[in-house]
Amino acid sequence: MLSEDVSGLVQHAAQAAWDKKAFQLVALDVTGMTSLADSFLICSGAHERQVGAIAEAIRRRLREHGRHPLHVEGERRSEWILLDYGDVVIHVFTEEKRAYYALEGLWGQAKRLVLRERPGGSGPDSAG
Repeated sequence: MLSEDVSGLVQHAAQAAWDKKAFQLVALDVTGMTSLADSFLICSGAHERQVGAIAEAIRRRLREHGRHPLHVEGERRSEWILLDYGDVVIHVFTEEKRAYYALEGLWGQAKRLVLRERPGGSGPDSAG
């Protein structure tokens, strides 16, 4: 089971991604499955420019909550940007790269986490 801190981090990152129109958000609990992290958040953008905007929005939102990435990869090409926050690793993909790497399949045994939108947010249940 994820700590409240990790769950909150995933929720804040998801909301920032939705705010930039990310889609196909999936959060996985990989606790005990890997030493890399406790959770992965995976999302997609329609093109490289949007992937970069999503990643930047996530970084900005998490910075507001006192969190800074330990490592960032892929910003130059923006086909797959990885934001490593230690206990949470966030993957922002173009659709093509997401299909190619198929992380959901690779981590298919991981429990999927429920992502909740904040009131007035642009998450999965909102009309916009």
